Amino acid sequence: MSTTAGRPAVVLLSGGLDSATVLALAQADGFACSCLSFDYGQRHAIELEAARAVSAAAGVTDHRVAVLDLRLFGGSALTDDIAVPKGDGSPAVGGDVPITYVPARNTIFLAYGLAFAEVIGATDLFIGANAVDYSGYPDCRPEYLAAFESMAALATRAAVVDGERVSVRAPLVAMTKAEIIRAGVDLGVDYAMTTSCYDPIGHAACGTCESCALRRAGFAAAGVDDPTSYAPAAET
Repeated sequence: MSTTAGRPAVVLLSGGLDSATVLALAQADGFACSCLSFDYGQRHAIELEAARAVSAAAGVTDHRVAVLDLRLFGGSALTDDIAVPKGDGSPAVGGDVPITYVPARNTIFLAYGLAFAEVIGATDLFIGANAVDYSGYPDCRPEYLAAFESMAALATRAAVVDGERVSVRAPLVAMTKAEIIRAGVDLGVDYAMTTSCYDPIGHAACGTCESCALRRAGFAAAGVDDPTSYAPAAET
């Protein structure tokens, strides 16, 4: 889909299932989307390849990758020498915040997105946060996103001088993973291009981390074939 017309918007694009769906939803709503991805020292850096593929397939002409190294702080299995928890394929949702939580990640990403939006004159900033089928990360909750939006109204020249307030849009926040997948399928999202795994083996998903478990359960609940390439030991 072309992004040459419509109101400008910034989409935070990880290369995962959720953000690919958000991009499709934003484009379907007529937004001219610029995408922003992050190379932050994550163990699953292959998601950047997926993000490039997704944005190219969507016809995005402005896709930027911000480089920052959150390994400086660590504190997460995604950015530190900490094992990614593995299970039996059944997602454990709603418990304690898992070790795959990256401290303040969405705050950092949204701040970069806010700067990008101000520069290109966008007042809509999209993020694939979800508070239903998710890992319990505190920076995916609606109240956090609302608080960031309120802060953004005080933080930019565009807002304070010109009255151009940025809306933080999280269209998936109250959707189940199955609902997200069905919405994406209806919009023609090719989920084979996306990756969700926190601990990939080469280009194959491990199939047993919590993110893989949520993805597999989502496709099963949606009644949609899972196009993910899993490592042989994880195949069922």
